[in-house]
Amino acid sequence: MESNQTIARQLREGQYDSQLCRLYGAEGAALQPYQERLCNLLARYQETYHQPCASLFSVSGRTELSGNHTDHQNGCVLAAGVSLDVIAAAAPNGTNLIRVKSEGYPEDLIDLSQRIPMPEETNTAAALIRGVAARFIQLGYPVSGFDAYTTSSVLKGSGLSSSAAFEVLLGNIINAFFADGAETPVSIAQIGQYAENVFFGKPCGLMDQMACSLGNVASIDFADPDNPGIRQMSLDLQKAGYALCIIDSGGDHADLTACYAAVPAEMRSIARQFGKQVLRQVPQAEFEAAIPALRKACGDRAVLRAMHFYGENARVMEQTAALEQGNILRFLSLVTESGRSSETLLQNIFDCRNPRQQPISMALALCRQLLHGEGACRIHGGGFAGTVQAFVPLDRLSAFRSGMEAVLGAGACHLLQIRSTGGMQLE
Repeated sequence: MESNQTIARQLREGQYDSQLCRLYGAEGAALQPYQERLCNLLARYQETYHQPCASLFSVSGRTELSGNHTDHQNGCVLAAGVSLDVIAAAAPNGTNLIRVKSEGYPEDLIDLSQRIPMPEETNTAAALIRGVAARFIQLGYPVSGFDAYTTSSVLKGSGLSSSAAFEVLLGNIINAFFADGAETPVSIAQIGQYAENVFFGKPCGLMDQMACSLGNVASIDFADPDNPGIRQMSLDLQKAGYALCIIDSGGDHADLTACYAAVPAEMRSIARQFGKQVLRQVPQAEFEAAIPALRKACGDRAVLRAMHFYGENARVMEQTAALEQGNILRFLSLVTESGRSSETLLQNIFDCRNPRQQPISMALALCRQLLHGEGACRIHGGGFAGTVQAFVPLDRLSAFRSGMEAVLGAGACHLLQIRSTGGMQLE
């Protein structure tokens, strides 16, 4: 392991430029901010932990292109890694303690002698750290302590999956230090999901972790969640004449866990009427024939959310085909359909407990007004608050950003690039 000073010098001299280009899609002088960010990370790591050597890791955030709330029903999703990421400088510390300092937050200290969920850690970063480490230990790896300093450009609460990126980052660190790289991007994603489900207490699907871990555009079929079908492809939006924007509506995700949890719970209530666990196991024709009885047993919203699942699942496969054929206009028309389905059937665009505040609905209305029938827009991520996604024609981009930020505030519109790699150790 090289010294921190040596790695910093090599970064500034350009010896890591080929890797940084893969991560951020920039070249030449445009890489300088990324070089300095990593150099500053190394300096903060050494100031915090007084260790002269560390390894560097990066994991992308993710954007969901389609498949809104389908993964937890063993459905299909289309997602992509993005250029915003969480990075870490880390090294083993020779103890039984994991110490993680995330910039802007108190340090998390995890004693590996405790490898079960701790109720007081529910919904905290400490739960994710403990859960990822515990899962590696369950798999037979000799995990011991390490120190890590992390910093993130993934927008918290943005639907870009800052928590999933953090989980995958921890998985990459432990995989490198204690598993000799034996775990794959897919299995690291599954370990992250386990930590979030069992230790953090959020019943998420696997899409977020998979997209962060894999990078690029990935079409993922979760029919067999232990062995998901994966088709990766490239998407050059700029060449196609579009920019990918994520717009922060200003809505707060706090206290929305119950809203998120109700979506898979209601879908599963439909599946249980057929003696199944998830909707993917129920043929669509059987579901449709049973709608009158299902309305009485489960309620209209559960039926509507199930209708969304079947339509959205088929849409993902159509969008995958459109991208593989290079048919960007067909892809965008399906993005629009996906967004309408989330609004009208899935109903995850605002918190029904507080109908006076509808920031997502407002952001979508502004997008449609500014796009003038071109491009596409949709809810982004879990919904209820947070962000929307827009594919904006390049010749409208300046006016679009200005128009969105005039209402939602400066910096609300973020321009993203799709990243060609997911989780990685810089070497």
